[in-house]
Amino acid sequence: MRAWGYGVQWRRYSTPATAPGVLPLEGIRVLDMTRVLAGPYCTQILGDLGADVIKVEHPQRGDDTRAWGPPFAKYQDVSKKGPGESAYYLAVNRNKKSIGLSFAHTSGVEILHRLVKECDVLVENYLPGSLKKYSMDFETLSKINPKLIYASITGYGQTGPYSNRAGYDVMVEAEMGLMHITGSRDGPPVKVGVAVTDLTTGLYTSNAIMAAIIARGRTGKGQHIDACLSDCQVATLANLASSALISGEKDSGRWGTAHPSIVPYRSYKTLDGDILFGGGNDRLFGVLSDRLGHPEWKTDDRFVKNSNRVENRVELDGMIEEITRTKTTQEWLELFEGSGMPYAAVNDIQGTLNHEHVRARGMVTEIDHPECGPMKLVNTPIKYSHAKPGVRTPPPTLGQHTDEVLQGLLDYSEEEVLAMKKEGVIS
Repeated sequence: MRAWGYGVQWRRYSTPATAPGVLPLEGIRVLDMTRVLAGPYCTQILGDLGADVIKVEHPQRGDDTRAWGPPFAKYQDVSKKGPGESAYYLAVNRNKKSIGLSFAHTSGVEILHRLVKECDVLVENYLPGSLKKYSMDFETLSKINPKLIYASITGYGQTGPYSNRAGYDVMVEAEMGLMHITGSRDGPPVKVGVAVTDLTTGLYTSNAIMAAIIARGRTGKGQHIDACLSDCQVATLANLASSALISGEKDSGRWGTAHPSIVPYRSYKTLDGDILFGGGNDRLFGVLSDRLGHPEWKTDDRFVKNSNRVENRVELDGMIEEITRTKTTQEWLELFEGSGMPYAAVNDIQGTLNHEHVRARGMVTEIDHPECGPMKLVNTPIKYSHAKPGVRTPPPTLGQHTDEVLQGLLDYSEEEVLAMKKEGVIS
């Protein structure tokens, strides 16, 4: 691994459990010019898989989400100003290095251009065309580095009548159909509890970047990736979009936890919470009937076939819930254990994070943050037989790696770095 001036070696992330060369994206360097959720989620995925991710942040404010709290992880040093590191920021910025840099300065743009020469991928989420005035557009940078893969994440894409609109997750959920199909049957449209359109866009974009890396291996050329929330939301309408296209009919709207064509298939109130049953066929309905203590339902003309149960949905659901309300959720879980019936408790977030299966799968991990001390984070979800992706480094503090990147990677002298700090170019 080459070392750059000033005696600082630029190191790929690794842990004792991860041998060099094992992580799938080791050796790929990513310039991350994104903030908030979709972009940082995309680059975090790349970092989890071994890429070196350099996160560029405003030298004073940093990523917008640094201020999105409470809650905040408190600083261990009580003399340090500020509330701490926001939980929102911590969720999507592990396995990255942070430099505080203003590209409103000419010298800031020069730094970015030098970084582009050293990077394989650039990810940004600015409005279309807004980076051109800083000479950070794809056309300019592809001349500096023809192998650069340049991914743009926006609300509505680089083209089309809405391309210059700012697009937040909730607006796209509303306009692109997701909110219409989310919520209780007779209730108003609601957004999904997590910014799922941002997250699916981050997933799609990370996948597109990895495909472009493979393509570059064949062609030697980089390319521009145009990813947007609106396109990704339309794509993830999946079978509902296909049904509407094939039938030409109006969709059936919101169903809450229920299924439009399977009964029983929804959550039911218990003595202390909720439990969900999935009676996907007549045999499973028989199991449910037996375990609920009503085997006669299996031969009842109203319920004997799924089509009958759909027709008599309200009556059957009411009969089931009258019974489920008599026991606690845990009692029902124990009663259905080993039955072959799909069932699940409806857990809150703490219940999920403390779930025995979540823990057994290593989905919660602990890492030592340089300012806040030990903290728990959600782990990367994909397991490999050989590679060991995971949380190798904590989400960085603002500008934590500015000196390391400028002196170790770009060969700036200590005097040059100090001068740029005085000018407000970097932090």
